[in-house]
Amino acid sequence: MNYTINLTSAEDKALSYFSMSQQEWIDNAVHERCRIAIDEIAKICVEQCLANNIQIPGSKEAMVDLAFQNGWVITAAQRQAQAEAEMAARMQAEAAATQGA
Repeated sequence: MNYTINLTSAEDKALSYFSMSQQEWIDNAVHERCRIAIDEIAKICVEQCLANNIQIPGSKEAMVDLAFQNGWVITAAQRQAQAEAEMAARMQAEAAATQGA
């Protein structure tokens, strides 16, 4: 996957203030955050595999794939949508209770 970001001139200068290479710093930051997420997902996968008597995949990449396939983890966008739907339902229930009182 390739992603592109756009920086303003000020942002580029600010990044150069603390980084020898802007591109290298960006690459390292993204790779490190991905590593952390992979470790978190792998832990969830191992726990779910053990709880459900499923063979644990041999690589973290396979663990990530399995965790998403089985719905053990979902994307941040999906979590946000779920939270918004729950909040809307709660607000509707509160409004209905207030109107009925």
